[in-house]
Amino acid sequence: MGSSPEPTAILSPLHRADGSASFSQSGYTVIGAVNGPIEIQRRDELPEEAAVEVVVRPAAGVGGTRERHLESILQSTLSQIILIHSFPRTLIQVTLQVTSTPEDDNAGSKLVQANMNLPILPALLQTSILALLSASLPLAMVLTSVLLAITSEGILRNPTLQDIQKADSVHVLAFTSHGELLVAESEGTFTMEEWNGVYDVGRRICCDETPSADSMQDNVLDEKDGGMIMFVKSVLSEKVKQDLRWKK
Repeated sequence: MGSSPEPTAILSPLHRADGSASFSQSGYTVIGAVNGPIEIQRRDELPEEAAVEVVVRPAAGVGGTRERHLESILQSTLSQIILIHSFPRTLIQVTLQVTSTPEDDNAGSKLVQANMNLPILPALLQTSILALLSASLPLAMVLTSVLLAITSEGILRNPTLQDIQKADSVHVLAFTSHGELLVAESEGTFTMEEWNGVYDVGRRICCDETPSADSMQDNVLDEKDGGMIMFVKSVLSEKVKQDLRWKK
């Protein structure tokens, strides 16, 4: 599959889930399903809030340590976004199936396993948010994320696996719709000055709300136009237009 850096998304591709979404970017494609609030086993219920369960399934084989680590990050993040106190003693399930990865992902890459967790994390986060929006679950805020790498050429947005191998450090940042940093995962060596640069670039990419007139067409965001938050808004807007076509 091609590794286009521009994100694309489809809302509600699965009709038997309460909410679903498909998201593709930089060679990664993830399809997510959300069900809930649903009944939870008594031993797992929380008296004052809903339990959030996240399952990540790899493109090939069965999940392992890598998927468990990603699930823990996602579970902690989504629990801060969903209004879980509105649904005590229930369960909200989020299932994420990776359907494709960049060609080099399983082709003898020498990357450290910990580094391999980061490139796919933004796609998992973005798919989760879009699926939750599709399910109409009440959220305190939405979230957008980006993958950045510090190289000899500067800070790269959505680096390829080859770029990551050569990078000094790799970072995944996620910002809320209020402009607050919610997720910051990093691997490699970097200075505080470099981190501040990564933060500024990541915040601008995620939170910029100044698209040009033709910045978004068919749920595709051009890298030079607007930010990820505008991409999310465009996906939702397009879905609403499709759902209201029957009225015309």
